[in-house]
Amino acid sequence: MRVLIQRVLHASVTIEGRKTAETGKGMLILLGIADDDTPDDIEWLTRKIAGLRIFDDENGVMNMDIRQTGGDVLLVSQFTLLASTKKGNRPSYIRAAAPQTAIPLYERFHATLSEALGKDIPTGVFGADMKVELVNDGPVTIWIDSHNRE
Repeated sequence: MRVLIQRVLHASVTIEGRKTAETGKGMLILLGIADDDTPDDIEWLTRKIAGLRIFDDENGVMNMDIRQTGGDVLLVSQFTLLASTKKGNRPSYIRAAAPQTAIPLYERFHATLSEALGKDIPTGVFGADMKVELVNDGPVTIWIDSHNRE
């Protein structure tokens, strides 16, 4: 499981010209699910995300997590995070989970993260052609892969 987290001032998802989800200051989380991901990956990632200290404290030091700031979160599925560019110029998505595997894991990730943060978080629509807008704050962008727990 891979996430790309962007600290944002605001973010939104638009589908077919209609804004379907939006958030204020906090995080935009793009989530890619691999074919070998498990509930253990979800548990590890949600704990990591909830405790990630990427928000400024009163001294301007990134020392606070999303719960401490009361910030918002927007979760968007993005299978292209699993792209392999090892050979040639056309990315391969062979490691990305098929929808019948990915959708239940995506839904469980959403529920687990919502529980960890103490609030329901808005999402994009799995598999939809989404237009994602954001204003990256910092910029702060963090990449986490549950198969490379460093």
